[in-house]
Amino acid sequence: MSGTVTPPKSDNWQQVASPQLNTGATPSFLSEIVQETLALTRRLFIQLQRRPSTLVASIIQPVMWLILFGALFQNAPQGLFGTSQSYAQFLGAGIIVFTAFAGALNAGLPVMFDREFGFLNRLLVAPLASRFSIVLASAIFIITQSLLQAAVIVTAAAFLGAGLPNVAGLSVITLVVFLLALGVTALSLGLAFALPGHIELIAVIFVTNLPLLFASTALAPLSFMPKWLQVVATLNPLSYAIEPIRYLYTHSNWNFGSVVMQAPWGTITFGGALLVLLGFSLVALLSIQPLLRKSLA
Repeated sequence: MSGTVTPPKSDNWQQVASPQLNTGATPSFLSEIVQETLALTRRLFIQLQRRPSTLVASIIQPVMWLILFGALFQNAPQGLFGTSQSYAQFLGAGIIVFTAFAGALNAGLPVMFDREFGFLNRLLVAPLASRFSIVLASAIFIITQSLLQAAVIVTAAAFLGAGLPNVAGLSVITLVVFLLALGVTALSLGLAFALPGHIELIAVIFVTNLPLLFASTALAPLSFMPKWLQVVATLNPLSYAIEPIRYLYTHSNWNFGSVVMQAPWGTITFGGALLVLLGFSLVALLSIQPLLRKSLA
């Protein structure tokens, strides 16, 4: 047997070079991005499966908050917290939103550890169709985890007497959690590429976490706050996620024109709060684009 390789015929070379074969390039490119994103997302879920204590702790903590804070204000006069029948019902919306916010704020940590341990560099030199699949996989993982946590908290709140919104209400809760988690995840991933190490990122998380909780309507209504804190709370994106969910718990009949919050400068409607969350997510996504292009180049 001869080891000589016969070159292809000239007409075959013309077929390879023909631009007509590029008509299927776009679907192939998209399928490669999907395949890369799913593979990287699966890697994150495998990591979660190997250390499930992180997910369990992130669910147990907000449930404990719901139980303990609900018991702390159990004897509060009815109507003290607006139209809520109990403080557990009032607090449920705040716990749902804050859990999603805290989880999304930690989204940059896995990417930061990949940077420090050298795995990110291996991905950057790999023949990926798009390096943005690295960021997209992290966003999918965090948002999925946030929605799972929200489902558990909604269930726990229902058992504690907070009630359960209807199917449309649950869909809106899912949308609110998605928009908030998307925007915060984008900012956290941007910080993961902008800061020098995980110590600095953890410091930002610690400094940001609880102040944004207390400077929102998660634990108390706006009427309980001094004027300056009311202004701060109505500038906080968390408040625009909390109030629509809280309204769903206390009103079975709602629409996008329903007033969910009385800000110092005017009323905030249900639809207006959703638009604020959408705008927050879009601004966060657009603001990190230059940094991602530079870091992933």
